[in-house]
Amino acid sequence: MPDLSLERGLAGLVAGIDEVGRGPLAGPVVAAAVIIDPATLPARLAEQLDDSKKLSAKKRETLAELVLESCVHGFGEASVAEIDRLNILKATFLAMRRALDALGRPVDHVLVDGNQTPPLGVPLTCVVGGDGLSLSIAAASVIAKVRRDRLMAELARQFPGYGWEKNAGYGTAAHMAALREKGPTPHHRTSFAPIAQLNLL
Repeated sequence: MPDLSLERGLAGLVAGIDEVGRGPLAGPVVAAAVIIDPATLPARLAEQLDDSKKLSAKKRETLAELVLESCVHGFGEASVAEIDRLNILKATFLAMRRALDALGRPVDHVLVDGNQTPPLGVPLTCVVGGDGLSLSIAAASVIAKVRRDRLMAELARQFPGYGWEKNAGYGTAAHMAALREKGPTPHHRTSFAPIAQLNLL
């Protein structure tokens, strides 16, 4: 379970950053940045926060509300157009930069989930499996996941048939079948191979 050991080992104000949505065929990539104050951290968050992928959707929703209520946080997105223009890695870094900026205050150090170093202009540490080690990264992973899932559910109402309310834009069998039948939408990433190949047919 994640804790604040990494945060406590660093001087000054520390933010955790994580992203959601690098792999899907549709929708933006969403990043979140979270600063946790140990003095005001609800016990429930400390005890239950974990890697968002290990939590049920209901538990994510509940914990996300707690994070939003009790922690300084910021969100950043990179659009489908930016993903197609920049590539997914650079677009992910852009979303992280926007999430950090959205905190509205400078931080002294950033903990980033993964092993790739985004150019954020502040001292940072990459933490492989960070959402299972750092509470601030876990908090960021949960609120980013909930925000993106809600966004994809809204897009699913506008573009029904692709199953985005269930697959969040990932290339499931049902999603691919709908793509072959209906073609891509403006929210599909045309630079991703399955979409690019469809456009060539």
